[in-house]
Amino acid sequence: MPTSSLARALARALAAPAVLVLAAGLLAGCDAAPPDPDEVGVEADGTAAALVAALNQGDLAAVPFTEVTGTDATDDLVSVVEGMGERTATIRLGEVSTDGDAATATLTWSWPLGDAETWTYTTDVALQRVADAWEVVWDHDVVEPSLNASSVLEASTVAGSRGDIVGADGLRLVTNRSVVRVGIDKTKVGAKRAAASAAALARLVDIGVDDFRKRVQAAGDLAFVEAITFRAEDVPAQVSRTYTDIDGASLLPAEVPLAPTRDFAAPILGTVGEVTAEMIAEEPDRFEVGDTAGLSGLQARYDEQLSGTSGVVIDAVGSDGKEREIIRFGGQDGEPLRLTLDERLQSRAESLLADVDPASALVAIRPSDGAVLAAANGPGNGGLNLATFGQYAPGSTFKSVSSLALLRSGLEPDSRVPCTATVEVDGRDFENYDDYPAGGLGRIPFRTALANSCNTAFIAERRRLEKDDLADAAASLGLGVDHDLGFPAYFGSVEPPTTETGRAADMIGQGTVLASPMAMATVIASIQQGDLVVPRLVEQVEVSPPDGVTPVSSAEARQLRALLRGVVTDGSGRLLADVPGPDVIAKTGTAEYAADDGSTRTHAWMIAAQGDLAVAVFVQDGSSGSGTAGPILEEFLRAAR
Repeated sequence: MPTSSLARALARALAAPAVLVLAAGLLAGCDAAPPDPDEVGVEADGTAAALVAALNQGDLAAVPFTEVTGTDATDDLVSVVEGMGERTATIRLGEVSTDGDAATATLTWSWPLGDAETWTYTTDVALQRVADAWEVVWDHDVVEPSLNASSVLEASTVAGSRGDIVGADGLRLVTNRSVVRVGIDKTKVGAKRAAASAAALARLVDIGVDDFRKRVQAAGDLAFVEAITFRAEDVPAQVSRTYTDIDGASLLPAEVPLAPTRDFAAPILGTVGEVTAEMIAEEPDRFEVGDTAGLSGLQARYDEQLSGTSGVVIDAVGSDGKEREIIRFGGQDGEPLRLTLDERLQSRAESLLADVDPASALVAIRPSDGAVLAAANGPGNGGLNLATFGQYAPGSTFKSVSSLALLRSGLEPDSRVPCTATVEVDGRDFENYDDYPAGGLGRIPFRTALANSCNTAFIAERRRLEKDDLADAAASLGLGVDHDLGFPAYFGSVEPPTTETGRAADMIGQGTVLASPMAMATVIASIQQGDLVVPRLVEQVEVSPPDGVTPVSSAEARQLRALLRGVVTDGSGRLLADVPGPDVIAKTGTAEYAADDGSTRTHAWMIAAQGDLAVAVFVQDGSSGSGTAGPILEEFLRAAR
């Protein structure tokens, strides 16, 4: 009787007798019931029909064989097909031809493989007349014609190769790269030693000892239990030298989809790994235990596109474990995801932030088409994507927006505005930053007030603006109007003020005003381009300006560029004056915020544009925009040439 789960499944599924198509000239074109037991063995077709019925039920005990018993043939059948898992074959009888004491029966096998795929093929079975009866010659090729006496079938589900993530100029940002899997191979260590080996390996690669030991103990006797995976070039020398001292420890080469470095755009690109229990519960028809998928970032959002579809491979597996592919069904490689990220600029931005302890970000946009060339997050971000989704007060970088609103109200670049040491609004004193130049006080041209970043001048001019003027100016430059770009993006917020002090604070980029580094890069990009720039990162996602927004005009942009050029030539952005190449426009900024410890600290910002490049740099804690963010931005502009 069948002993495997597959055989039991076959027996359950095919408990009813199979429909048999007999040879032409006997019952051509007709369905046939199982043969009369009295006819089995007497005629070749009766014996062949009995074989087919028995194969469909997974029990060959009643079939006469030449050299084995029906029970032995049943056990052999089980061993041949158990590698097909829960798949159940349907076998039909075709032509039976007789030549003296020999006969040949043709069997048609059909295996359902899912997704409407069926593996269908024929085998030829030899029968011999022994005395007055016919017996079947049993061998593995009765089941599949290419099998020999020592090989069996095995079906494996294979995922389509994961699509690459491709950046600017077609460079592959995430693609299969060589890794080394370090773990315990339980076939190479006895059960009594496995726990000790697991503990020793865990200590060697610096992972949790108890957790890994438990995983090794729980795994099957043939399992390879992974402890850690290293990039091929990053395997510690100590591990390479000493892992062989641990019974069962093994290093297995593999390939997995990886970015150029561990940290390259990691918060944006995301990760790929084994699916979680939550993912399986949410999509049980798509995921099962052991599957891999995108777990975060763009890898998760575009997982279906990147992962492709699974297929089935049927192998013949010999007694030595060697596999020979018989046939492959279905399966399609994933489609690549194309991004605008420039690998060189992204890497340079990340290197500039590598030694910055507080949270930090740098975003670079190409004004001519909105392409996001770099979106770097510093190590102080704790893995969060602050570059495109951070929400911070932009401080005086927002004066580029306030300037547009004031220009639209009729203020001219040479109009005189009051820059005082302090200004009181409803009982609250506002002042300039600590090292504001004393010579910059008084009634000064508006262009000078912007160049020196005079807070009190901007606050004094707030009365020129109507309730929504500041928000409208922000929207014209791409700030404060959300729309889906196909990746996590925060465009900022400019809420209409409800108090006079809030109105004053908004003028200098504090109050209720919030922005991401990407949003501020968009502002300076729109000024540089002379039109509303919409950032784009995912090439397949169409982007367009939001409805109902009046973009900055070319004339307004020319005035703003002249004003922001003054920041570089005569104001707080002088450190960028000698950057080679086209003229640089810029704006520095700081924004006070209450830290968790109750102290008041300042965000440091700087935005700039040169040629077809717009950049925003943010550091959560800094002395000033020019002193903290400025040097990072300067180095990036120099490197970008």
